[in-house]
Amino acid sequence: MTLHGKVALVTGTGSGIGRATAVRLAQDGATIVALGHRQESAEDVAAEIRRDGGTVLPVAADVGDADAMRAVAARVEDELGRLDVVVANAGVNGVWAPLEELEPEEWSSTITTNLTGTFLTVRYALPLLLRQGGAVVVVASINGTRTFSNSGASAYATSKAGQVAFARMAAVELGPRGVRVNAVCPGAIETEIDDNTEQRNTDGLGVRADFPDGQIPLTGREPGAASQVADTIAYLVSDAASHVTGTEVFVDGGQSLIA
Repeated sequence: MTLHGKVALVTGTGSGIGRATAVRLAQDGATIVALGHRQESAEDVAAEIRRDGGTVLPVAADVGDADAMRAVAARVEDELGRLDVVVANAGVNGVWAPLEELEPEEWSSTITTNLTGTFLTVRYALPLLLRQGGAVVVVASINGTRTFSNSGASAYATSKAGQVAFARMAAVELGPRGVRVNAVCPGAIETEIDDNTEQRNTDGLGVRADFPDGQIPLTGREPGAASQVADTIAYLVSDAASHVTGTEVFVDGGQSLIA
């Protein structure tokens, strides 16, 4: 699955799935545009890619800011001249709380980063993608798509369901123009996203389930690795998936089938 000669924009590369994906696509030969929320985080993954012999352009932007994402696309065009792959990964868990306690600005913040950020990433990358065709992967979640048991995560789950709908709509619209669009839906993955989650009064909320043997059929209680999601993304953006568009791939060890 070679990506030699291609340019890939990956958002949310500061850690977790975004970082693993940027590293993996660089190993496959792509020039990486590593977008982090802060320049320091983008430079950090860029250093790793360069150590392995890869080529990378580190950039910083808030994916929920239209002007910032427009500027990123302009910089890609000016410095690299093309774009073949987009991985819309940047996201937050945000605030998890009972509906009657979730503040409107907390809801809006999660939706802006996760859903509007996905739209803006694709929107401003699209003119470059359409020049020669390409592939988009949206990183969604099992939450809001197959799993609805994380009570309190209403804003997060809604944003992830919206991402899947967006990917399907875009796949139909862009297919005739040579751009494939798919989504990956990870389950429990060993990342740092939980460190940025605020939970308020969610204990005892909703219907509780007990999984004495663990809720992941493949591994029991052991979460997946970010690199396993990156491997799936690498397939979806490669020519090996040339007839795959408008679909979701669940990278969860079967978790969403029982949880």
